[in-house]
Amino acid sequence: MASELGFEKPILELKNKISELRNFTEEKEIDLTDEIMKLESRLEQLERDIYGNLQPWERVQIARHNERPTTLDYIEHLFTDFLEMHGDRLYGDDAAIVGGVAKYKGRSVTVIGHQRGKDTKENIRRNFGMPHPEGYRKALRLMKQADKFNRPIICFIDTKGAYPGKAAEERGQSEAIARNLLEMAGLSVPVICIVIGEGGSGGALALGVGNHLHMLENSTYSVISPEGAAALLWKDASLAQKAAESMKITAPDLKELGVIDEIIREVKGGAHRDLVRQGKNIDLVLNESLVQLSELTAEELIEQRYQKYKNIGQFTYVNDVITVNKG
Repeated sequence: MASELGFEKPILELKNKISELRNFTEEKEIDLTDEIMKLESRLEQLERDIYGNLQPWERVQIARHNERPTTLDYIEHLFTDFLEMHGDRLYGDDAAIVGGVAKYKGRSVTVIGHQRGKDTKENIRRNFGMPHPEGYRKALRLMKQADKFNRPIICFIDTKGAYPGKAAEERGQSEAIARNLLEMAGLSVPVICIVIGEGGSGGALALGVGNHLHMLENSTYSVISPEGAAALLWKDASLAQKAAESMKITAPDLKELGVIDEIIREVKGGAHRDLVRQGKNIDLVLNESLVQLSELTAEELIEQRYQKYKNIGQFTYVNDVITVNKG
């Protein structure tokens, strides 16, 4: 069973009470069916109340859940014949980015995504899902290959951000991210991006310039983490919850702002509760996206991508100067 988060404590307590009554019924052979049914009804209502009214910080916690499905989990459930490719042909291989060629409903596609671990050992190997420059250059190599062979590109976004260490900066971290933004904008094949966990800063955006951008219901997408924003704004990282509420980083907020295209429904309690069902939810939106984009020519795909990002936000021209109203 997946570990519970703090706000899920009332649900856990009620589940334990139901389990105790069931055990008591079996051991003492006493019929407590009515009591159990009443508690199950209460549990169902409690889950609706909690999961149906999640606050931004609670969504952040779900997005960061250590058991939340990763890129490789979804690749296993959504694609067949996946062949992972390694290295950027310049420096080395970065395990924080995975990618390769696969089949999706019989069609060849290129799949790329951030990859974090689910335990300490795996997180160290994957650098906690924070890529170095060679990770982004590997991703770009695979994108250019997909462009050459007319394969749609599907990107899974799940990172706290690009690795900010000295070695990464020495090898051109900012240039690698900027290069991806430039090159992705001009790809002549469909590009579909899906935020499956945290989408943090330029480290996420480097895989996020697509024709369609979707988000799982409890994922986040932001220019900075709530802790980082709180430290900058109020000099106190402990105010992260307050920052999360004001930053508009959740899927519902970003859908309203026009930043994302679709919200992918999550299973009750989060994607980590049922990977198979969650994979099916993603599959529905992914297939619809691919069908829509496959009808466009290369020129139309590039133009659609350009218009998508051009239209984010609202702007006013005053004496040939652009003033940003919101966005």
